[in-house]
Amino acid sequence: MPNEAPELQPIVFVIDDDASLRNALTNLFRSVGLRAEVFGSAPELLQSKLPDVPSCLVLDVRLPGLSGLDFQAELSKANIHIPIIFMTGHGDIPMTVRAMKAGAVDFLTKPFRDQDMLDAVAAAIQRDQEARQADDVASALRAAYDLLTVREREVMALVTSGLINKQVAAQLGLSEITVKIHRGQVMRKMRAKSLADLVRMAESLGLHQKAHPS
Repeated sequence: MPNEAPELQPIVFVIDDDASLRNALTNLFRSVGLRAEVFGSAPELLQSKLPDVPSCLVLDVRLPGLSGLDFQAELSKANIHIPIIFMTGHGDIPMTVRAMKAGAVDFLTKPFRDQDMLDAVAAAIQRDQEARQADDVASALRAAYDLLTVREREVMALVTSGLINKQVAAQLGLSEITVKIHRGQVMRKMRAKSLADLVRMAESLGLHQKAHPS
């Protein structure tokens, strides 16, 4: 991580109204090479522009104004998906269950061990990195699909639903050779290495729901 450009390094965001804890966590994260940005309240974080890098949020469950659990719900509504680690001095089972069901990575009761916090942050950042990579793959797949012609999309949907070229040709009112040409174009544009590869792509794009072969 220290070898990465500063603007690409993962960031840990901390929201807690206790200044001494904010400082302690900042020092802890920086001691292992992580960037840390701290806020005294949830609105402060919302007012700042979050950088587009792998990150996680360390959040006190009881904050002045908007509670940590309510803030978790607000982030979800705003389509901001950042892994959250909750801290609390008043941990109880229902609160923990609610937080974890809503996607929290961990729930640490104060006082917690430094290593427990570092382990939770490492897991959260890894989860965010994996989610970002999956989003990149999905975006590239959708961009390639958008370049297909209407006919190529029809051929892709039918071929990946299990029809052979002859059946696709009959369904679309085309010659078999024309279907083969379209199929080749689809494979090239989608950068599919095999039919199985193309089927996986179709599943990711949700094409099988659209194809209703007779």
